[in-house]
Amino acid sequence: MKRSHFVAGLSVAVAVTALSNVARSAEKVWKVHAKDRPQPKIVTPGDRLGDPPSDAIVLFDGKDLSKWERVAPKEGAPKWKIKNGAMTIAPLTGSIQTKAEFGDCQLHIEWRAAKGSRSNSGVFFMSQYELQVYGSYKNSNPIYSDGVAGSMYGQQVPLVNVCRPTGEWEVFDTVFRAPRFGADGKVLQPARITVLHNGVLVLNDAEIKGFTVHGKEAKYRKHPPKMPLQLQDHRDPVSFRNIWIRPLGE
Repeated sequence: MKRSHFVAGLSVAVAVTALSNVARSAEKVWKVHAKDRPQPKIVTPGDRLGDPPSDAIVLFDGKDLSKWERVAPKEGAPKWKIKNGAMTIAPLTGSIQTKAEFGDCQLHIEWRAAKGSRSNSGVFFMSQYELQVYGSYKNSNPIYSDGVAGSMYGQQVPLVNVCRPTGEWEVFDTVFRAPRFGADGKVLQPARITVLHNGVLVLNDAEIKGFTVHGKEAKYRKHPPKMPLQLQDHRDPVSFRNIWIRPLGE
């Protein structure tokens, strides 16, 4: 395994551990080296870098969109095109979302900017919070910095721009922690996200300030603890492949 791949995998593992530790804070306090302390669950990693581990939910395997539905209108199946193991946005046919709902999660998704296009799209966690997909490689007319690839749109600028040339596949490996709300709707804990883009850390446990909105300050609105994952139709033929997710402990 290349060192860069090892570091990338280690970074994701550290982020997952950090988020899991928050949930474990209310659990029993164990003595050091306690023999009766439960062992970690065994999970088999994928055969190759980027392959889903044994406990992942595969959202798109290159064959069909059976785990997705149109956001609006919802009549019928998504109209995005599938070819050579990838799905490509059919512009103006509508965004799509998973039929299943998720909260805290680890997400792996690969995407490709289309030649001759801005390639504007986005990955919306919980249908609310957009991780930006954009053709940001040597763009002669660059978008604002909080809208480049790997940004939390309008909120967090990536540490570095690691986009590959247009037409090559990009990889996002992310760890997302959902916000926590009180009974009165107030935010107890904001959402947070860690993102590795092409194996490079671009968002490091970054705070999400609210739901995604264009041109305005983000704010929170109370929502269920689990919601669908969405992929945006922004009128550009962006392609996606190899999408899998691991729901994390409550």
